[in-house]
Amino acid sequence: MAQQPIVYDINKDLVDQLVGLTPGSQTFDVRHKRDKVAAATQGSYDALFDPALPGLSLADRLLVALYATRITPSPLLAAHYRARAVEAGAAAADIAVAESGKPADAANPQLAAVLEFTRKLIEKPVEGDEAALKTLPAAGVSTPAVVTLSQLIAFLSYQTRLVAGLVAMKAAEGQGAGSAAAEATAVINPGNTEPGDVIKAHGFTNEVLEWKAWLDVVNVDTATPEQIAVLEESHPKAKVSDYYLFLVHQPEILRQRSTAFNAIMYAPGGMSRAERELGATVVSRVNGCVYCASVHAQRFEQLAKRNDVIGQVFEDPITAGTTKREQAVGKFSIQITEAQADVNAASIQALKDVGLNEGEILDLLHSDAIFAWANRLMLNLGEPVLVTV
Repeated sequence: MAQQPIVYDINKDLVDQLVGLTPGSQTFDVRHKRDKVAAATQGSYDALFDPALPGLSLADRLLVALYATRITPSPLLAAHYRARAVEAGAAAADIAVAESGKPADAANPQLAAVLEFTRKLIEKPVEGDEAALKTLPAAGVSTPAVVTLSQLIAFLSYQTRLVAGLVAMKAAEGQGAGSAAAEATAVINPGNTEPGDVIKAHGFTNEVLEWKAWLDVVNVDTATPEQIAVLEESHPKAKVSDYYLFLVHQPEILRQRSTAFNAIMYAPGGMSRAERELGATVVSRVNGCVYCASVHAQRFEQLAKRNDVIGQVFEDPITAGTTKREQAVGKFSIQITEAQADVNAASIQALKDVGLNEGEILDLLHSDAIFAWANRLMLNLGEPVLVTV
């Protein structure tokens, strides 16, 4: 059965409520200039926790959310998901397991497998390999439910970083740009690659890759009208992409995710599209996602007409950046990826000091956070394949 259409109500926006954003405040107003992203973020939450969604029960999905936000950690979201798990009738023993961080203690073997898979994807997504994925069908989790679980964990990775970044932006309201902002775009660390060069370092490349799913994808010839509609909305090549054909097992979840992604990466104004791609590439390098790093390295070069900083990111993301501005973008992207709980007003001020305004900071936060989501899907559902001519 198709999920019911999701209607966005700004007065019920969960992220606004948790962060304490209210109309008229600087961070609220900046956030809602990207209202399509806010709506799709809420829409993803609503779709993933729809009580009518088949497969994993609502209680189990909320236990996954509680566990994931406990170990991330994100206290604001963990408290929210604990309250929702109790309200949904989750067993007290299962809630205790989710809060303890010990999946093996779950009495239900399927829940134990689901939480262990969650742990790998939250703590070290590169460990979400084929063997990890196939523990789920072995535990009786259907393919559509695997899609739900994977999207849920990936969404939570996005949501926790979004909330952490917005809390920091709120704390930094009123702080101005630093005196070095005008000098931030001068080249201080030139790279050694030229446009068109093939870059390879530490297993990463800017070569063209394909991606193959490890489980069954939807057959376009037998797809439902809703699945076809979502594929057509998502990407021009979605009908021939294993990635989209696998995720469309749950079409409404994919619809909301695609809407968020497209609004984040392609919306006009704000941070340049090239810098958004740079943030995406840094996050993908840090998370170990070879496929995403390749795709977004190529997009950066297409937009910026250079790839010098890409060679630096592949070699060592910590020191990457040809300018102070690029270095600040890289450092923030690493922090929100590896230590989102440490992101604070000083993290935001460091971006302002190299000339980013609030709207650009939000765009960077969005692009970093959406790749916490994208990387986990690419890493846990399939593998990259080199395109041979």
